[in-house]
Amino acid sequence: MEKVPMLAEGYERLTADLKALRSERPKIVDAIEEARAHGDLSENAEYHAAKERQGQVEAMIGDIESKVSRAQIIDPRTLSGDKIVFGATVTLLDDDDKPVTYQIVGETEADASGGRISFSSPLGRALIGKNLGDEIEVTVPSGDKFYLVDKIEYI
Repeated sequence: MEKVPMLAEGYERLTADLKALRSERPKIVDAIEEARAHGDLSENAEYHAAKERQGQVEAMIGDIESKVSRAQIIDPRTLSGDKIVFGATVTLLDDDDKPVTYQIVGETEADASGGRISFSSPLGRALIGKNLGDEIEVTVPSGDKFYLVDKIEYI
């Protein structure tokens, strides 16, 4: 079974989401029972909507349970070195020497606008294993981008 790397806060967020979804189960069952009481199920939109929601919730619960059971929690503060690994916070200089900072995180924690990129994203894959001072070329939908690794931190 493949491990799913994530930070502690990502793990906590997943377990909170799982708890919320599990607490939604009884409400969905009640909605199904109420809709069933209205009679003919073939033309009962409330019943079909509740059953569809039940399917969605069960699928999400299964997905999150799988990720939680395979979670490999990584604390970046325990890491060090000049090589970029999962959890590193990296400051890059773009073509205009403008600094941009990203933290390498798990897929469920990624938020590019918040400076958190997945280790499996094009930029994340290009950064993993690089050292301080390395130049990186990344192909993104808008074209090729070039960066210089300016700083690596484990915070």
